[in-house]
Amino acid sequence: MLKWSHVAMLSGLLFLGCNSEDTKINTDTFNTNLMAEPTTLNPLTSTDGYASSVQAYIMESLVTRDVDTYEFKPALATSWTISKDKKVFEFKLRQGVKWQDGTPFTAEDVKFSFDALFDPKYNTAHMRPYYEGIEKVEIVDPQTIRFYAKDNYYKNFDSASGIEVLPKHIYENPSDMKKLNKILIGTGPYKLEKYEKGKRIILSRSSDWWGNEEAAKTGEHNFKKISFRFVGEKTVALEMLKKGTIDFKGLDPEEYVSKTSDKIWETDLKKLKVENKSPKGYNFYGWNFKSKIFQDKRVRRALNHLVNRSLMLDKFEFNLSEYATGPLYVQSDYASKKVKPIMYDPKEALRLLNEAGWSDTDGDLVLDKVIDGVKTKFSFTVLDPYDGFMKYNTIFKEDAKKIGVDVEIKVLEWNSFVKLLDEKKFDAIRMAWGGGSVDWEPKQIWHSSSIAQGSNFISYHNPEVDKLIDEARLIFDTQTRIKKLQKVYEIIADDAPYAFFFNSRYAMYAHRNRIWKPKETFTYGVGQSFWKIVE
Repeated sequence: MLKWSHVAMLSGLLFLGCNSEDTKINTDTFNTNLMAEPTTLNPLTSTDGYASSVQAYIMESLVTRDVDTYEFKPALATSWTISKDKKVFEFKLRQGVKWQDGTPFTAEDVKFSFDALFDPKYNTAHMRPYYEGIEKVEIVDPQTIRFYAKDNYYKNFDSASGIEVLPKHIYENPSDMKKLNKILIGTGPYKLEKYEKGKRIILSRSSDWWGNEEAAKTGEHNFKKISFRFVGEKTVALEMLKKGTIDFKGLDPEEYVSKTSDKIWETDLKKLKVENKSPKGYNFYGWNFKSKIFQDKRVRRALNHLVNRSLMLDKFEFNLSEYATGPLYVQSDYASKKVKPIMYDPKEALRLLNEAGWSDTDGDLVLDKVIDGVKTKFSFTVLDPYDGFMKYNTIFKEDAKKIGVDVEIKVLEWNSFVKLLDEKKFDAIRMAWGGGSVDWEPKQIWHSSSIAQGSNFISYHNPEVDKLIDEARLIFDTQTRIKKLQKVYEIIADDAPYAFFFNSRYAMYAHRNRIWKPKETFTYGVGQSFWKIVE
């Protein structure tokens, strides 16, 4: 499932920030940092990457993926079968598993977890596009569950096997949803020990986790405790890492190149730049299609021409990133190589705007146009939840001003940003998408049905895109599906609903030398679940 954040999910790493407290780390605790406090921990209602970073240690699915081979592996299900018509999936559930409050895990929990997604009493519309191909879930016996698909959506098995299983006895009462924002009970390797609002979340390793007795899980989840902080000031992060307050930090290109070369990096710290096949995220400006200013494609393409990507790539990304050309990381097979980035060209931007009817009629140096009988200034506000992107925003703002486009940048606290995003009360936004899955599923963000119940926050709509997405969902042959979705990629890129910035080329991160890992990266991620503390 795709989630969003202040900044992109880069190569399987959440781009981590820092911790403002100057206290020595505990020897049994892996200390890290989320750049913002999750809006909620409730798996039914959460949408941000910060919540999912915590949930991943506590909640489990029926089946998981191998970080090296990407093959399916048993989790809460020990085995499964798929019918010949690929419409019935039966799972044998692991026996003896208990929820972290001691209640036995059964097929009732799995059925509830699916049914709640389509129950209007729960706020789960953002997750429904992933599961709409499943018709029903049937309990065969307490340890056997069966999913029935209503169509041939090629990811129906992925959806069924990957569903995040919730404890029915905890979540079955919708009136309890508010009080469930700060608790989390799962079957996973860690349990929620403490939630200090505005400060930190502490997880402790569960002694009752079923994986403790499984040979296949040997070497995983070695930290006794994990502490997450909620500080977004990344400029402080390296100092906290140096002082020993945090163990790990994702690095941006500037940090990797120019801020990690003093003596301590020879003794106490290690930085790495690795390549793997994990999906890459990207930053973007998103234009609200409900605004009359952004409904003309020529206007959106003109704004793309005002983003000086080459300067930003050189000055801020140190040429360690790739130009993002469309709605997916460029390294993906689904990203059409026919699409080229829209490069900085203010003359072309002004030409397109003039062609769309924008001009400075009153000499105030701001373009204007009569829309629905009202003289409208070309003026808009970009909302951004992260002030660390301001150097990019400033360049865009100043370049736009030169040709008569008035841009205001407004940095908001994360929860305030999310509220306006959900209500679609914005002109434009600057945020990022995580990498998602290896097999691209664009419906959540780009299908018009996801405007009302999904993550199509900007209200993008194109009938041809809808049609191609619907067709691609029914294609099992990977190469045939890739060709159809490459066309989707091309159309979206041409429509310019976002101004796409960059994809990461590498995973760059740093950690203290007390962290041991079996290798620098696995095939589809850095494999943080295999790390351990050695003193």
